[in-house]
Amino acid sequence: MAHALRSIELVIFDCDGVIADSEVISANLLVRQLVPCGICIDTDYVFRNFVGKSFPVVADIIGERFGVALPSTFVGDYRAALREAFANSLQTTPGFLDMLGQLTCATCVATSSSPPRVAHTLEAVGLTDYFGADVFTASQVANGKPAPDLFLFAAREMSTPPERCLVIEDSVAGIEAGLAAGMKVWRYVGASHVADVARARKETPASVTVFDNWDRFYVLAPELRA
Repeated sequence: MAHALRSIELVIFDCDGVIADSEVISANLLVRQLVPCGICIDTDYVFRNFVGKSFPVVADIIGERFGVALPSTFVGDYRAALREAFANSLQTTPGFLDMLGQLTCATCVATSSSPPRVAHTLEAVGLTDYFGADVFTASQVANGKPAPDLFLFAAREMSTPPERCLVIEDSVAGIEAGLAAGMKVWRYVGASHVADVARARKETPASVTVFDNWDRFYVLAPELRA
């Protein structure tokens, strides 16, 4: 592992569930927003079916799966409510900022979230200036995760070969995307929406390192520490 990590020049972070502990907030809001539409699901359903997917894709899946035509304002209303919720209560995942402050290589964000949502997320947790323009979204590529398009696009924009990239993801779709891009992939399972770490480890490919605490990052990757 050490030899492989010495070649890493870029760490690509997913946003929701990796940088920001946002999935529980998002899921609770979605559950509440669907009730007036006659759809009753719980947060566990959201975590199992929608994490890692863009919200328009999620809305399409919900409409098809439950046979309900969601209001034309649904996506906009959800995003507005989510922005308010993030501004009031969103935090980074525990220990993320300490880890980030010691990282020696280049970083960027590659997320299925819309550009406005990721902008609001990074603003809420105080990382807008840190990442600057190095934030890439599914809106910039033809196919979102689990296709490799987004990670390959991010690597090109950051002038880094895929084999020199380390992807940090929390979702199965994101893991599949990173592996398909030919990148090294680690799975972070320390966010509050991950209730069963053992199950997450079991469903993760053997080639993917799984960790649940940012304190473990530099135990696994001392070469990347300042």
